[in-house]
Amino acid sequence: MGSDKIRKIIGCILLVSLMSLGFVKPVKEYVLLPNSLTVFENQQLSMQTSLQADAAAADSEQVFSIKTGSESLQIEGRQSGVGEIVFDLAGIPIKKVDVKVLEDFRVIPGGQSIGVKLNSLGVLVVGHHQIKTSGGKKSPGEIAGVQVGDIITKINGTTVESMSDVTPFIQGSGKTGKPLDLVISRDNKELKTKLVPVKDENEGAYRIGLYIRDSAAGIGTMTFYDPKSKKYGALGHVISDMDTKKPIVVQDGQVVRSTVTSIEKGSNGNPGEKLARFSSDRQIIGDITRNSPFGIFGRLNGDMTNGLYDKPMPIALSNEVKEGPAHILTVVDGDRVEEFDVQVVSSTPQKFPAIKGMVIKITDPKLLEKSGGIVQGMSGSPIIQNGKVIGAVTHVFVNDPTSGYGVHIEWMLSEAGIDIYTQGAKKAS
Repeated sequence: MGSDKIRKIIGCILLVSLMSLGFVKPVKEYVLLPNSLTVFENQQLSMQTSLQADAAAADSEQVFSIKTGSESLQIEGRQSGVGEIVFDLAGIPIKKVDVKVLEDFRVIPGGQSIGVKLNSLGVLVVGHHQIKTSGGKKSPGEIAGVQVGDIITKINGTTVESMSDVTPFIQGSGKTGKPLDLVISRDNKELKTKLVPVKDENEGAYRIGLYIRDSAAGIGTMTFYDPKSKKYGALGHVISDMDTKKPIVVQDGQVVRSTVTSIEKGSNGNPGEKLARFSSDRQIIGDITRNSPFGIFGRLNGDMTNGLYDKPMPIALSNEVKEGPAHILTVVDGDRVEEFDVQVVSSTPQKFPAIKGMVIKITDPKLLEKSGGIVQGMSGSPIIQNGKVIGAVTHVFVNDPTSGYGVHIEWMLSEAGIDIYTQGAKKAS
């Protein structure tokens, strides 16, 4: 009898073990199921699963359709809205997943070389200098507590926007001996101080002992524009002042066409650079209203074409981007946009706006020969994968110029004032 009991116990253990093994895979798949999925109208989303899936209600079938294979599930967006998928295990419902279908949205990719002219909100302090006076060398600005990186927004109650606005106040104060009342913006806080100009012994003019600047210029690459609203995004990173290293607070600015004249090749520890000039016609092609960690943004005055992809293209959300081959659009000679091979080395699905969402590596022999990899001025070059715009090139790795970071396109769209998520808020019942 003892041996029969042992056989029964062993049999039960084996049965439980076999049943457990049968459930290991479905349990793993259940754990990996997301709470929600997002897909655009007329586009497909594929996922690997052996679980049975069905639309939760008849209304859901108007929003999306599903096709199931033995190990996969394909969801196709039909019309904007929200529905649900129910996943079953052995006929028992185990999880509901929300499916949000967004309105079909497409952008026209860029790649063009652009010139950027930014006007700061006030005049930017970029340095101090000592004035030779009868009482020795001194900087009135330094004495008044004005720091490099400060933005002078008002003098004696009057808004100042350019360096030419400042000079009359300095000379007027010098003659009357009355201090200047300055309003300063520092780290998004408003400060007030009094500054007493001094007479320069060499020149006989009054000085404040500050180096100031009212605008900045540079070059970069256009990433995308929305053909309906004409809103655009470019660069993929913030523009900072070269002296203060602080982001420029934009009052306004302009985008003009630029022409690449030559390229300084990048090498380890020494990033390369596109050398370019503003196109001779200086035609303003758009304005700049925002300078953020994700790039510069505004509206174009008209359409822009790149000669390669001039029809609106779909975009990929961060969770759709895959490791593997992709392309970038950029200019390396004159104003001709070319397509080059790259590899997406890694991509992080991001639920909240963040820079550096991708790592990319230049693999195109022609581009490596010409530039050595990613160079300054290439920032903003759109990245395309599987017929979708997935993001933009942003930063190069200093110790490896063939590689760098990319930013996901959805965050640049958001910064441009384009909210792809506001559509399709009705939930199927």
